[in-house]
Amino acid sequence: MVPGDLLAPSRKDAAQHRWYVVTHTLPESPEVIRVTLRPPLGGVDHEEALRRDQRVTVAGRRMDVAAVPLVTSPALDGTEFRDGDRLHSLRAVDPRAAEVTYVRRWGAWHVDSDAPDDRGDGVTDAEVRRWAAEADREGTVVRHEPRPVRAAEAAGARRVVVTGLGAVTPLGVGTGELWQGLLEGRHGIRELADEEFDGLPVRIAGTVPVDPAGLLPRQAARRMNRAAQFAVLAAREAWADAGYADGGTRESGVDPERVGVSLGAILGDASVLVGGDRKLRERGPRGVSPLTTPMTVPSQAASQVSLDLHITGEARTVTSACASGTEAIGQAVDRIRYGRVDVALAGGAEAVVTPAIMASFAAMRALAGGDPAGGSPSRPFAEDRDGFVNGEGAGVLVLESEEHARARGARVYCEAAGWGLSADAHHVAAPDPSGDGIALALRRAVRDAGGRLTDVVHVNAHATATVDGDLAEARALRGVLGQRDVPVTALKGHLGHLQGAAGGVEAVAAVLTLHHGLVPPTVGCAQVDDAIDLDVVRGEPRALPSAGDLVLSNSFGFGGHNAVLALRRVA
Repeated sequence: MVPGDLLAPSRKDAAQHRWYVVTHTLPESPEVIRVTLRPPLGGVDHEEALRRDQRVTVAGRRMDVAAVPLVTSPALDGTEFRDGDRLHSLRAVDPRAAEVTYVRRWGAWHVDSDAPDDRGDGVTDAEVRRWAAEADREGTVVRHEPRPVRAAEAAGARRVVVTGLGAVTPLGVGTGELWQGLLEGRHGIRELADEEFDGLPVRIAGTVPVDPAGLLPRQAARRMNRAAQFAVLAAREAWADAGYADGGTRESGVDPERVGVSLGAILGDASVLVGGDRKLRERGPRGVSPLTTPMTVPSQAASQVSLDLHITGEARTVTSACASGTEAIGQAVDRIRYGRVDVALAGGAEAVVTPAIMASFAAMRALAGGDPAGGSPSRPFAEDRDGFVNGEGAGVLVLESEEHARARGARVYCEAAGWGLSADAHHVAAPDPSGDGIALALRRAVRDAGGRLTDVVHVNAHATATVDGDLAEARALRGVLGQRDVPVTALKGHLGHLQGAAGGVEAVAAVLTLHHGLVPPTVGCAQVDDAIDLDVVRGEPRALPSAGDLVLSNSFGFGGHNAVLALRRVA
């Protein structure tokens, strides 16, 4: 017998897989040899005197004594256990044993494994202390690992970029029509000629000039409400603009589980429910289509985009009044930042130019009147502004983690750098005149983007052309940005107020502003209200300032919802 031999001192030990490595031998007499034994996977030594005629079981292998660690299991009698602590137990006498790890949860120790824990309610603290006390004698190694206490630190976040754009607006179908119309100072506000609008005090709106159903397969269009049709058309354009193949994720070789949809909507398409109610009164229950309910819910746009492009990662809908589209983009930014998805189509879609909605807004005295033929009736920041113009449409961005976009060689428009939310907690419809809630969202967006207020080179304002709303936003912007003359533009003179889609469409315009280095003019503002005190871009497009890299896109809604998106120029 020599050091390195692996043996079981008795047949019982062999049957129970209790083996030891001989680390040292010392003859005591011709009949007795004293051996020092250590568990083969590490532990403490003990000695045994073996007689010449004593039977032992020797394994058919020899071990390197220097490779067998000499370790002892510390006593845990005075240790204070906490949930989250880990305990590692290794039956070191069995060469084939695997370490078992226990985690303390709810005051008991459970096996850290996906397999069911056959110990029922878990192991008690007293039992764990007994294991540690008997470990050396039993040939077991027990290690206690306290739950680490770490200082709070920011989680690692991925950079998010914009790679695709799509839009359906009162200026036409496509981002090309939108951008050209913005630069040329055109508007898409029209008279509502349908009989159903007869008798309304205001009969103008920003309506999409083509029937979206005619641009989609007939069978598919019949199952979508008008807002969903806008959303699908904008999403298809954005998907193709990002360099992906027509058809969706499968045709593009993209894992559909790593792609998401995040769209904002207030009502989606209010006409479906109104039409269903009319048919119920005229024809009875059998006259109501079974598609009425699925085509009424605000989430239909997100659902239809996911169906059309075969996106299975997630399909989210955000409803926060007129801030819905911007908040939906912000939420998509976070879903990509923290690894939930790699790609997202985000924005907003809305189709609420209906008699009841128009009548309601008119009753609130919130709508502007006037003849669209003589110029835009929507006059953001103007001294003669008198209300907003209701509108419809959709705007969609393709967002990706930067590494995902770079890996496939995608064209990057800009970085979706951050976003901010706040609530006025002031009134069910009117904005807080102090602008404090808006200012909070502005500061949060810049902070989330890792920037400074001096980095802001342009603001795409919400500016609905209501007297109090524009003034509150202007007060907030001046308070946050200080006395710097940051160029500000407002697009609702071109488009009207697209409600839940406004944030999506205006984000598309803000991305294009960064990409082309041009700020579109504000239409309808012949003379800026002296109380506004902002550098409002009017007349002609203006070059984007070079000293800075952040553009802010604002959206604020009834009830005090405030959302701001921060976009950063990329080299």
